[in-house]
Amino acid sequence: MTKRKFGLALSMVLAASTILGACGSDKEEGNGSKDGEKKASDFSVAMVTDVGGVDDKSFNQSAWEGIKKFGEENNLTKGDGGFDYLQSKSDADYNTNLNKLMRRDFDLVFGIGFMMEESINEIATQQEDKHLAIIDAVVKQPNVASVLFKEQEGAYLAGVAAALMSKSKKIGFVGGMEIPVIERFEAGFLEGVKAVDPSITVDVKYTGAFDKAELGKTTANLMYSSGVDIIFHAAGGTGNGVFSEAKELKTKDPNANVWVIGVDADQYDEGAVGKTNVTLTSVLKGVSIAVQNISKLAQEGKFPGGETFTYGLAEDGMGLADSRGALPDDVLAQIDEYSKKIISGEIVVPETVE
Repeated sequence: MTKRKFGLALSMVLAASTILGACGSDKEEGNGSKDGEKKASDFSVAMVTDVGGVDDKSFNQSAWEGIKKFGEENNLTKGDGGFDYLQSKSDADYNTNLNKLMRRDFDLVFGIGFMMEESINEIATQQEDKHLAIIDAVVKQPNVASVLFKEQEGAYLAGVAAALMSKSKKIGFVGGMEIPVIERFEAGFLEGVKAVDPSITVDVKYTGAFDKAELGKTTANLMYSSGVDIIFHAAGGTGNGVFSEAKELKTKDPNANVWVIGVDADQYDEGAVGKTNVTLTSVLKGVSIAVQNISKLAQEGKFPGGETFTYGLAEDGMGLADSRGALPDDVLAQIDEYSKKIISGEIVVPETVE
């Protein structure tokens, strides 16, 4: 049982393909590929990162891994005519990078992250014959496919895990920017903690950035110093600082009870401290799979322009990573029960803090 993942199992590949494939077929008569189905080697796809960077060990990296996997499976090479990415150092780079990829004639271009909503909308309006997609936001344009996730559902399970494992009854949440996607993580996490033990204190802090590891480290230091023993971060590259602080404390005192819950991808490796690890689990988000499936639909001439896809636990789009034994069997069993109640609709997790 310790090897279980809650959601985001292998079935996700099939589920995502089915959901996206069906919607894509509906769009084939409308905004499908202008050239129809393309040979695998003739299709090209690229993405623009947000400020977190392609190696943020989280959201952007997951998207890039999905594009790389799609490219490799279709014998594409990195660069023009294949697959590629451009990295944004600031929000001023979004439009510039999107336009650069447009000029390089990629068949499909992804904007990764809520913060690119305005830029994707602007470029889509200017270049109606181009196919774009955005993760974590909705752009209502006929040439844009939008992907959302029910982050609150995965975060709820993380909250349950944290509440069941906390010894100090003090837990922390470190967010990046106060935007809807991160607020969904916060709302779900708080609800999960409360469902187990309403008396537990949750210290919530936003750093205002996704690319400032030093802010994550400082914030984590303050939390751990105050008695917090588990921190869930939803802060992209800033969250790397949370791991750094926890590992530093664990190195100084091997008996220190400090844990981190990762986000978006399995961040187990980020928590390695010698022969031990400070990663309790991670909230998984199927960005990689969504990117691959939208790319496949576009390649097949079924680009789902104008459609919005939303993934939660029921769609295997959210889940918890394998805890590698950090979560005992009795805790895993309780998480499983909560997961089933969310999937059945018995528990409806709010998107905002109530």
